[in-house]
Amino acid sequence: MFYYVQGAVAHVAPYLAVIDCGGVGYACRTTQHTLSALTIGKPAKLYTHLHVREEVFELYGFYTEGELNCFQMLLGISGVGPKAALGILSANTPEGLALAIVSGNEKALTAAPGIGKKIAQRIILELKDKLAKGQISAIGGESFAGGVTLIPENKTSEASAALAVLGYGQSEISAALRGIDLEHLSMEEIIKQALKNMMKG
Repeated sequence: MFYYVQGAVAHVAPYLAVIDCGGVGYACRTTQHTLSALTIGKPAKLYTHLHVREEVFELYGFYTEGELNCFQMLLGISGVGPKAALGILSANTPEGLALAIVSGNEKALTAAPGIGKKIAQRIILELKDKLAKGQISAIGGESFAGGVTLIPENKTSEASAALAVLGYGQSEISAALRGIDLEHLSMEEIIKQALKNMMKG
């Protein structure tokens, strides 16, 4: 229904940003990462997700499309609701979350309030399984069999897998990784640079 809202930041509170669009204030539930990028009175653009349940309509807004993709991906996991998804994305950047899924890092997920070990394991297993089955996106010619034990062998494979978790396709990933110093940069920095390259494109 809404792809994004754009206007001046009218108000911020924990997990909430209000964007004034032509005199109408849109209350967007959001993450701490998005809030840290906003300044009251300054213009902002938030990519949105409208969540409807039992006649309750709630709008969620994110500073980047990558964060929105992660939020929607987390909502597809059994037992993960909007509040839990916001908590996970407040404790992890999109690239950090993607790496946690690819590497099986439960601690990165349990760092979020209310996320226990069982939910963290379910998130990792379900998303690895979707990745292995090609339900998230194809990965640059790589084949990762056995979703539960998905551990790419090199930086190119790991970066490709993490970007696929974020919802990007094979051609986008290949183009975004060109020219990045894969040998010397950390994995999170590689993914950050790749995401910047995608935004430029």
